[in-house]
Amino acid sequence: MPHVAPQIASNSDPLLQPFSLKGLELRNRIMSTSHAPAYVQDGKPQQRYRAYHEEKAKGGIALTMFGGSSNIALDSPSAFGQIDISNDSVIPHFQALADSVHRHGAALMCQITHMGHRTYWNVNHWFPTIAPSRVREPAHRSFPKAMEQADIDRVVNAYGEAARRCKNGGLDGVELLAHGHLLGQFWNPLVNQRDDSYGGSLSKRMRFSLEALAAVRRAVGDDFVVGLRLAGDEMRDGGLDSEQCLEIARTHAASGLIDFLNVNGASIESDEALSRHLPGMAYPNAPYLHLAAAVRRECGLPVFHACKINDLATARYAIEYGQVDMVGMTRGHMADPHIVNKLIANQEDRIRPCVAAGYCIDRIYEGGEALCIHNAATGREQTMPHVIPRSAHAPCKIVVIGAGPAGLEAARVSAERGHMVTVFEAGSEAGGQINIASRAGWRRDLIGIAQWLISEVKRLGVEINYNAYVESNDVLALDADIVLIATGGIPDTECVMGSELVTSVWDILSGAAKPGESVLLFDDNGQHQGPSCAEFLAERGADLEFVTPDRSVAQEMGSTNFPVYLRNLYRHGVTMTTDRKLLKVSRHDNRLRAELENVYTGQREERFIDQVVVEHGTVPADELYFALKAHSCNDGVVDMQALIDGLPQPVGADRVDGFRLYRVGDAVASRNIHAAIYDSLRLCKDL
Repeated sequence: MPHVAPQIASNSDPLLQPFSLKGLELRNRIMSTSHAPAYVQDGKPQQRYRAYHEEKAKGGIALTMFGGSSNIALDSPSAFGQIDISNDSVIPHFQALADSVHRHGAALMCQITHMGHRTYWNVNHWFPTIAPSRVREPAHRSFPKAMEQADIDRVVNAYGEAARRCKNGGLDGVELLAHGHLLGQFWNPLVNQRDDSYGGSLSKRMRFSLEALAAVRRAVGDDFVVGLRLAGDEMRDGGLDSEQCLEIARTHAASGLIDFLNVNGASIESDEALSRHLPGMAYPNAPYLHLAAAVRRECGLPVFHACKINDLATARYAIEYGQVDMVGMTRGHMADPHIVNKLIANQEDRIRPCVAAGYCIDRIYEGGEALCIHNAATGREQTMPHVIPRSAHAPCKIVVIGAGPAGLEAARVSAERGHMVTVFEAGSEAGGQINIASRAGWRRDLIGIAQWLISEVKRLGVEINYNAYVESNDVLALDADIVLIATGGIPDTECVMGSELVTSVWDILSGAAKPGESVLLFDDNGQHQGPSCAEFLAERGADLEFVTPDRSVAQEMGSTNFPVYLRNLYRHGVTMTTDRKLLKVSRHDNRLRAELENVYTGQREERFIDQVVVEHGTVPADELYFALKAHSCNDGVVDMQALIDGLPQPVGADRVDGFRLYRVGDAVASRNIHAAIYDSLRLCKDL
């Protein structure tokens, strides 16, 4: 087993003290727990996956756990890009990953599981899912086969074989995931309805997991670290409560088969439950830390925990006051993989904050890969730098028009490159649409994105000119080498006839328009703008109908966010009408008349209300860009292939006079915060 030399702490900070786990020396108390970012290739952690975890190792983390829900058997198929650990072909990939992480002084472990009924039957090999009993999970919707003894024996053996592959792959340990997966399904009386020796009493329901752990220990020996991830309280009627979870933890700790417990909270069987298990902005920090602390008090084993611990103050409290032994900042390291190095360097204020937007996890549940809402380098380490290198060429004079997320990121990256950067912002503050979005109740922490960018550009000496509405002649007089247009967009309400009578989401959230008494909100976007405005209106007493042409509200959101919106909208009595398009708004006496059409039948309906609010994305504010195109040497063209290949933009094919002109973010097209920041990072990193 590889041993990792402890890092010498720069001070007495509890987070920087080393921790010994069964002979494995961890250099500090900060870790990243297992997750599945969907970076696998052919079911294996290949180059992209390695680069992602290696960056955290470079950043000073003590332990990076990987392979969330790595599947051990053929009837536990990958539902969202997990590692396939069911055969020995994974071992060389583990060895390469171990080498890349160990060379930077960090340890790593893999999480293994059989998902039971928490997956799909109609993928990979099309085997039926299995479970203790024929109980369907709402989220994945499969009707499982009730396991026979042969299935139990086969899966127990598969756990041992998977753990052996982890050890042979040079990893420092293995974690078995029980919570919501097959091991935990045997524990749960809502799922386990067996009447044999694996069902009935809690002690019988624990038999399967103890057999699996015994197989793991036989396979890896006594000197390899083995852990168990479980819930401290499922928080659902009929499920496992805190006392039962403590009994499960005590029993497994007393077995001598495991070396640590990784404790979380809530249940995961539905979208609504998952939104509480993976809490975002709507929840307080560290909501389940007390559950981990209770297990630590009771069980006498080291305890790991990660759940919305996204700042060092909370992490420090968890360690200093003995709540846990290792504190997980998993989403925090997606926002900034160099948290520990910045802490050691007394640059805690420079850590890019996790704002708990849930963008990373939501993308997984939408079928994409995990990406941070405001660190576009995460998951793209092979092409995008987390630390911006200085340019080898002479500094350029760069002018950025607009101080929203795209403009601020363009200014930050360009200044890190060593260029002379000046920003002009037409408004009185930086942040752009983030400032509007953060006014919507529980979305307020989005402002942390703007605050971090503003702090960084100030540190870099970038000059921001506020209340500075510039025209083409003003820009030309600056004699810039490069001009970046980041002017964003304006609300697009002209998708509806009678648009002069409607109100935009921006108007409502900014306070420019007062909420009406009876309101129809038409959302033809499906992202956060419409639902957040709907909550804002409902909380202020509006009698609200939320209308969308989509088949569900918040169509473009994943499971950490849309359940929060739906829960709140239902609580406020909001009427939610799907499959309807808003055609026209007109005046009718002292009210507004809204004409709707069913997108499937064409049937027309009408509503009489005081106010109509429309969300249909934004129209690029591109007048300045088009006014400057003829003066630029590249005609404002971005070479897309150069962006993809990570190469600098060509200066200009035919002209040597003039400046280079580019536009980024919503000044190009209506998208989101991540797209705006990614536009600027990949363009400006090579300027």
